[in-house]
Amino acid sequence: QVQLVESGGGLVQAGASLRLSCAASGSIGISNVMGWYRQAPGKQRELVARITSDGTTTYADSVRGRFTISRDNLKNMVYLQMNSLKPEDTAVYYCNFQQPVYWPRPPRVDDYWGQGTQVTVSS
Repeated sequence: QVQLVESGGGLVQAGASLRLSCAASGSIGISNVMGWYRQAPGKQRELVARITSDGTTTYADSVRGRFTISRDNLKNMVYLQMNSLKPEDTAVYYCNFQQPVYWPRPPRVDDYWGQGTQVTVSS
């Protein structure tokens, strides 16, 4: 089992910055993917950014160039630096952790979610 605790959300004006943090604890393997998803009212949850344990990143088109995801493997932390925030970035942001499990068979990918942190951007 893996537990995720997010922090750093809040209410800001358009153009401001926020930094989200997520701490992972529990049975954490060497190979994993950590990421941030968000869900706005009435919309489906969507990927914001993700980063593998070797540092490969993926971003949603809507945030590329404004948001930066990073991680600290020693501390099992993932961060999301959000700059030039827009009202359409308003959502609950969820930390996500995925890792492969090879035993017992068959192999699978375990998927964990944090409780979510609210980000509200006013115009």
